[in-house]
Amino acid sequence: MIKNGHYANEDQSGEAGCSLPGTSACSPEKRKRVVRLWCDGCYDMVHYGHSNQLRQAKSMGDYLIVGVHTDAEISKHKGPPVFTQEERYKMVRAIKWVDEIVEGAPYVTTLETLDKYNCDSCVHGDDITLTVDGKDTYAEVKSAGRYRECKRTQGVSTTDLVGRMLLMTKAHHSNMENTDYQLHTDNFGKGATVHSPWTGVSQFLQTSQKIIQFASGKEPQPGDTIIYVAGAFDLFHIGHVDFLEMVYKQAERAYVIVGLHFDQEVNRYKGKNYPIMNIHERTLSVLACRYVSEVVIGAPYAVGKDLLDHFKVDLVCHGKTEVFPDKDGVDPYAEPRRRGIFRTIDSGNSLTTDDIVQRIIANRLQYEARNQKKEAKEMAVFEAMKRREHQQQQQEAQEDETVAH
Repeated sequence: MIKNGHYANEDQSGEAGCSLPGTSACSPEKRKRVVRLWCDGCYDMVHYGHSNQLRQAKSMGDYLIVGVHTDAEISKHKGPPVFTQEERYKMVRAIKWVDEIVEGAPYVTTLETLDKYNCDSCVHGDDITLTVDGKDTYAEVKSAGRYRECKRTQGVSTTDLVGRMLLMTKAHHSNMENTDYQLHTDNFGKGATVHSPWTGVSQFLQTSQKIIQFASGKEPQPGDTIIYVAGAFDLFHIGHVDFLEMVYKQAERAYVIVGLHFDQEVNRYKGKNYPIMNIHERTLSVLACRYVSEVVIGAPYAVGKDLLDHFKVDLVCHGKTEVFPDKDGVDPYAEPRRRGIFRTIDSGNSLTTDDIVQRIIANRLQYEARNQKKEAKEMAVFEAMKRREHQQQQQEAQEDETVAH
C-alpha cells in the first residue's frame, strides 16, 4: 500500500508496533491488538477539511476504513451530490491516511456496520449529521460508547466552496469583508436569520503545524526517480488524482514533487475568479494525496535550471491541458525539453476545475435549496439541544434549592 505519499508497505492487518508480526523482532511490550476505526460520509467535493478529519481519525488507531455513501442515499437525505459515487470513491482512496474504503456505505451508522468490518469505534467531526427526518445518524454508536470525535477544520466547507464558485470575483483571495462576498455567503449558511454552529464561512488561517501534520516528512532516497509537476491544482479533484497517479507510475520508485503557483500567478493565466482556493488551502489539498511526496509552495512558473538542479529532477511531467507561456512569452518547460526530461502525460481524464464550476452553476438552484434545507434541519436540532440544556439547568437549580431548605 502507498502510504504517506510514498511506498511504505507495512502490514496494517497484523499487530501494531511490529514490522513483522509473530517474529522475534516483536517484543511483548509492543505486541498489541490493532485498533480499527470507521469513518463515513458523502465526501462530495473532497477538500482539506475532509482530509484533516481522516488524518485525525487515523491518529486514534492503526487501520482506517472509510465508508462512502451512494448518490441515491445522498440525494434522499441531503440533495444531489456534485460528484458521482465513482468519482467520490476514487477521491477518498487517494487520501493517504485511508487504508480501505467501503463503497455504498449506509447513511445511518449502526453497530452492525462496525461489527461487520471489525471496527472498534466510529470517528466523526464535532458537527452533526442528520437523516432526512432530522435524526442524528450516529445516535446508535454514541449510545453504545463506540463513537469518538475529532475537531472540525475551521475555514472550509463544501458550502463555502460552492459559494466561491458562484461568486465571480477575486474577493475570496484577500478580503472576506467584501460586501458582495458577504452577501453571497449569506445565501450559503451565514445569513442574519440562520446561526447553525455547524455550517458557515470563516477565514482559514494556515499554520506551520498544520503543514507539518499533512507533510510526509520523507526525503528522496537513493534509487528514487524524482519527478516534478507544476500547476494550480485548484479545487483538488479527481482529474488531478488521475494525473498524479499516472505520474507516480512513471517510475518504479517515484518521488513526486508538486510545484504550486502563487494565487496571483494562477489568476494571470486562468483569469476570472481563479484560483477558487488560495495557496495555503491548495498546499494542504495536494499534501493529502498519497501519490505526492513533497510540495513547493509558490513555485516559479518557468521550470528553470536552478529548480531542476536544486531538486535533482529526473523527469518533468505535464498533462494534456494547455501550457500557457510565461510573462515574457517563453515556454515554461523550455529547459526540461532541452534536457530531454519532459514528458506529456495522458491520464485519460479530461476533467478540469472549470468543468466543476460549470456543474455548480448549472445546478445552482438545487444546491442552494439543498443547503437551506440542511440549515433548517441543523437549526431545529440546535434549538432542541438548547431547550434541553435550559430545562436541565432549571431542574438542577430547583434540586439545589430543595436541598438548601
